[in-house]
Amino acid sequence: MDYRRLGASGLKVPALSFGAGTFGGSGPLFGAWGNSDAREARRLIDICLEAGVNLFDTADVYSNGASEQVLGEAIKGRRDAVLISTKTSLPMGDGPADYGSSRSRLIRSVEDALKRLGTDYIDLLQLHAFDAGTPIEEVLSTLDELVRAGKLRYVGVSNFSGWQVMKSVGLADRHGYPRYVAHQVYYSLVGRDYEWELMPLGLDQGVGALVWSPLGWGRLTGKIRRGQPLPERSRLHDTASFGPPIGDEHLHQVMDALDAMAGETGKTVPQIAINWLLQRPTVSSVIIGARNEEQLRQNLGAVGWTLTPEQIGKLDAASEVTAPYPYFPYRRQEGFARLNPPAV
Repeated sequence: MDYRRLGASGLKVPALSFGAGTFGGSGPLFGAWGNSDAREARRLIDICLEAGVNLFDTADVYSNGASEQVLGEAIKGRRDAVLISTKTSLPMGDGPADYGSSRSRLIRSVEDALKRLGTDYIDLLQLHAFDAGTPIEEVLSTLDELVRAGKLRYVGVSNFSGWQVMKSVGLADRHGYPRYVAHQVYYSLVGRDYEWELMPLGLDQGVGALVWSPLGWGRLTGKIRRGQPLPERSRLHDTASFGPPIGDEHLHQVMDALDAMAGETGKTVPQIAINWLLQRPTVSSVIIGARNEEQLRQNLGAVGWTLTPEQIGKLDAASEVTAPYPYFPYRRQEGFARLNPPAV
C-alpha cells in the first residue's frame, strides 16, 4: 500500500481508505448501502489491515450513529493500529441544537462520537457541511480547544465551496488555530467539478483530498450499459436521488472508454476508475466501500499498478465536460491558460 501525506500535515494515510457507511446500515439511504454488524465489520477490517488500509471513515449521521458504534466495536483491542476519520454538522435530530457547527454542538458531537467509537481521541474530524449560521471564528476556536484537549488530532471539512475553505484557512492562520488539512470531496470520472476550483485551492493551501464516491454514486461498477435498464438489484433504484446528477450520454461515453481500458489492462472497470483518481493532484486517499469481502477485495485491486499516461489521456478526454464561468476561458484559450494553467 502506498502512503501519502494528508495535505500539508505530517499525517500519512493510505492511498485507499475504507468508508464505514455500510456498517449498521438503516433507513432508505444507508440501509441500501449495507448493514454489516460488528462481526462482519471486524472481518472487513481484518482484510483492510492485511492490505495496509488503516484509515476508516465514518460520520455521526451514518445510520444515526450506528456506523460509528459498529466501527468502534470492530476495532476493539487494536485502536493503535487504525486511524479514525469521522464527520459532524449535519442534522442528527429536529431540535435547534441537533445540527450545525456551533461551540455547544461541536463539543457535544465530539463527546458523543468518542463514546460510540469507544476511544478517547479522533484522528481526523471533518465538518460534514458548511454552517452559514455560525461565525467561522467560533468554529475554529472550538476545534482548537478540542485539539488542545487531545480529543482531536487533525481537522478538516467536507462538501465546502472554495471561498468557505479559503476564508476558514485564512482565519486559522490569523488567529493561530489548527488549519484544515483535508477536504472530503466528491470526485470521479463522471464528476470532475472538483478540478475547477477546489483542486487548485488544495494545491495552493496544502489541503489534501479524501475522495468519496469514486465510482460516481455506484454508476461506474461496470453493471450499467448503454440501452440496458438498471440491474434489478442496483441500489440506484433507491438512492439515485440522494447522489450527484449524471447525464446518461456522458455516463455511457465514460463507460465506453472504461470498457476499452479494461480490455487493454485486464483490470475491472471499478479498479480503473479508482486508479485514475489516484494519479490526480492533491488526492491523498480514495475512500472505498464494500458490503462484503468480495467487493472489498475487488476494490483493493485498484492499487499496485498504474495506468499509462496515454491511458490516462484517453480517460481524461472521454470524461471532460465544459467548465462553467469563470473557469472555461482558462481551459479553452491559450492566453488565459498561460496566466493560470489548470491543475490537470
